[in-house]
Amino acid sequence: MGFLNKLFGNGISAPLQTQIENQLKTVIESQTQNDLMSLNALQAAELKKSTLKLSIQLPYPCKSLWPALEQQITHAMQDLEEINKVECDFSTAVVAHDVQKGVKPLENVKNIIAVASGKGGVGKSTTTVNLALALQQEGARVGILDADIYGPSIPTMLNITDKPQTVDGKSMQPLHAYGLQAMSIGALIDPDSPMIWRGPIVTQTLQQLLNETNWDELDYLLIDLPPGTGDVQLTLAQNIPVTGAVIVTTPQEVSLIDARKGLKMFEKVEIPILGIIENMSTHICSNCGHEEAIFGANGGQTMAEQYGVKFLGAMPLEKRIREEADKGMPTVTAEPTSELANKYRAIALQISADIANKKRSYANLFPKIEIVNN
Repeated sequence: MGFLNKLFGNGISAPLQTQIENQLKTVIESQTQNDLMSLNALQAAELKKSTLKLSIQLPYPCKSLWPALEQQITHAMQDLEEINKVECDFSTAVVAHDVQKGVKPLENVKNIIAVASGKGGVGKSTTTVNLALALQQEGARVGILDADIYGPSIPTMLNITDKPQTVDGKSMQPLHAYGLQAMSIGALIDPDSPMIWRGPIVTQTLQQLLNETNWDELDYLLIDLPPGTGDVQLTLAQNIPVTGAVIVTTPQEVSLIDARKGLKMFEKVEIPILGIIENMSTHICSNCGHEEAIFGANGGQTMAEQYGVKFLGAMPLEKRIREEADKGMPTVTAEPTSELANKYRAIALQISADIANKKRSYANLFPKIEIVNN
C-alpha cells in the first residue's frame, strides 16, 4: 500500500483506499476511453467528516467535461458507507509527446500540431484559429504560427494590429489575442506588400518566426501551413518537431486529390495524422435553413476510412463563420455556446485526447550534464 499512501490522506483506511480505487476504475473518461486510474488521474484523496475530496488531473484540456466527470465520480462513490459527499478539484497537465526521429524538441513548446490542406481556399486558417481558441477555452496554453508566408491571414482573423516587440534585439515577443500567443509575417509587413520571395528565403523565414519567438510555455502550438506540399511543408517535416498533423479538406474530389497528397507526405516523413476535418460539408440557407451538400457528400469521411485515419468531424458552409473571422472575432469566441462552436470544441477535444494517448517524449526532461575540470 506504499504507493496508495502517497495519494490517500490519513483519514482513509487501507480497505477504503482499495474501494475508492476500484470505484474510480469504473469512471471512464469519454475521449480517451480510459478509466481514471489507468490515466493516473488521481493525485490526492482526503476524507473529512464523511466528505471525500479528490484531486483529479487530466492529461489533456477538457474543462467542459469536468462537470460530467464529477457526476460519474459522485455516482461511483455513493455505495461506500463512509462517504456522504464528494468534492473534486480538477486540473490539467499536458506533457510533451514524441515527434519525428532526428528532430530536437522546441524549448517552451510541448506539442506542435500542423494544420494542412493540399488545396487552398478550403477554410484551413479559419479552422486553425477556431481549434486554437477551443483548446484555450478548455484550459490549455495555446499559440498559433502563421506559416503561410505568401498569404498570411491570422492577423486579420485575430484582429492583431500590433507589431512584435523585442527585448534583447535578437528575438521577438509573441503577439496576443483572446488568450492566444501568435506570430505571423503578416504582423511584420505592410498588409498590401506582396511577398516576392523564392523558396529558400521562405523556409528560412518560417524557421526564424518559429525559433526566434519567445513562446511562453505552450501546451500546443498550431502551425497554419500554406496549401500544397512544397518547400515550407518539407522544412516543417525535416526540421520542426511535429507531434501530429490535421488535414482539412472539402468534400469534392478536386480538393480531396490534393488532400491525399498532403496526407501521404506526412506519412512518408513519419508524422502521425491526427485526423481529417471536412470543411464546407453542407450549405445552410440563411433564409429557410435548408441544408444541402452542394460540394458532394462524405468525401472527407471516405478518405479517412480509405487511409485508416480518424475522421474528426464536418463543418458546414455557414456565412457566420466567414463573417466572424473577417471581423477578427472567430466563431468559438463570438458565439461560444453555439452549435458551430460546439463542433469546433468537439474536434479540439478529440485531437488533444489523441495526443494524450501518444507516447510521451522525455527529451527535455533529462538534465544537461556538464563536465567541469577543477
